[in-house]
Amino acid sequence: MQTIQQIYAAQGEFFAAGNTFSIETRKAALLKLREVILRKEEDIKSALQLDLGKSKAESYMTEIGMTLASIRHQINHLKKYSKPKRVGLSITAFPGKGYIVPEPYGRVLIMSPWNYPFLLCMDPLVSAVAAGNCVIVKPAQTSQHTSLVIADIIKEAFAVEHVACVAGGSENCDCLLQLRFDYIFYTGSPRIGKVIMEKASKYLTPVTLELGGKSPCIIDATANIPLAVKRMLFGKSLNAGQTCVAPDYLLVQHTVKEQVVAEFKRQCKKFWGKDPINNPNFPRIINQHHYNRLVSYLSDGKCLVGGGCNSDLLKIEPTLLEVDIKANCNIMRDEIFGPILPLIEFEFVEEAVKFVKAQEKPLALYLFSNSKNVQRIFSREIPFGGGCINDTIMHLSEKNLPFGGVGNSGMGAYHGKAGFDTFTHYKSVLKRGTWLDPAFRYQPLGSLKMWLVRKFLR
Repeated sequence: MQTIQQIYAAQGEFFAAGNTFSIETRKAALLKLREVILRKEEDIKSALQLDLGKSKAESYMTEIGMTLASIRHQINHLKKYSKPKRVGLSITAFPGKGYIVPEPYGRVLIMSPWNYPFLLCMDPLVSAVAAGNCVIVKPAQTSQHTSLVIADIIKEAFAVEHVACVAGGSENCDCLLQLRFDYIFYTGSPRIGKVIMEKASKYLTPVTLELGGKSPCIIDATANIPLAVKRMLFGKSLNAGQTCVAPDYLLVQHTVKEQVVAEFKRQCKKFWGKDPINNPNFPRIINQHHYNRLVSYLSDGKCLVGGGCNSDLLKIEPTLLEVDIKANCNIMRDEIFGPILPLIEFEFVEEAVKFVKAQEKPLALYLFSNSKNVQRIFSREIPFGGGCINDTIMHLSEKNLPFGGVGNSGMGAYHGKAGFDTFTHYKSVLKRGTWLDPAFRYQPLGSLKMWLVRKFLR
């Protein structure tokens, strides 16, 4: 507790002294972070392999590479993002000028999850540093090997009074949440998100909550089925389905159901071979607890494809599980966070729309359809955090598309400019001239002055 308080106090003094304000300082910090990440790339890959069984290729594609892309984006746009913006004013402000001035919040707490332990720690950190904040990072204890590498990288890249890493378990989380941060950024489950928000309310600290939920994938009869299943399986297979925006359940129009099932089986074999469990490139489940939870879901429906499990390797095959749309089973209540995909059949598109709208607002939605009317209905009439038409997952890689949830799936957004905005307070400044001072706003407010006020304000 004392160490955390010392870091917190040192960061307060460091920020108050203006050490993070200059663009050059922020760029230098990001360049140093990039240099350390590149130097420790193999350490990161090894840690991700130990924690989640990720291949080197998947580790780079989904974690290291995307972090480096975020650093590049912030460096390239930092001058533009940090520049005060002149805005137009009404005649009541004449003579005057109006500005919106970006300023950092101050001390920021970032709490990251275990499923993408490197990316989901570093990506918000990059935005927070670019915006000029001091940061304490709390990585997940569950992915302990990656957390150790993160701590090592941060120690090399930053002075502790600028950015610090606090490892450990729930006791350190409790200590951190007792402190008055200027902003809290949390990625994880809705259950813990509620706790974070409650703790933050003590000091009215603003929060961004990147949560999860049950993200639907819909395939209608007009879709290109082979391409739809391939792209859907790509999104579901990444990190063995332990992805907050992975397709969580599949709604398939009844006329193409058999084709979807056959294509899922074919694509699984193409992706992972005849024995996905023993394919070294297919990731494992994070721990025994989550493995047991996932295996229990297999009894909630009829296994159409896959279903194989290995408790020693903590691996489960990509599995397509047919369930009843009216079933109130666990797999349709919980966020799955694994390679099991429930399949639900529908006859008319309106049924699928009604079903999705009856659930909590999802973090992502994926629609495979070549009908412009169906695309319009799902993109405009159904609330969700973000998503894709005729693809999955790929909206995350676009820096010009803010990423975040809505309702039960979170609040706030980041990536690119949205990330800079999240960790920035936009301060409004009105600069008035002194050579003219109209009298109509001052007392006494007679009939002529009120006529002028009404003239200007109505």
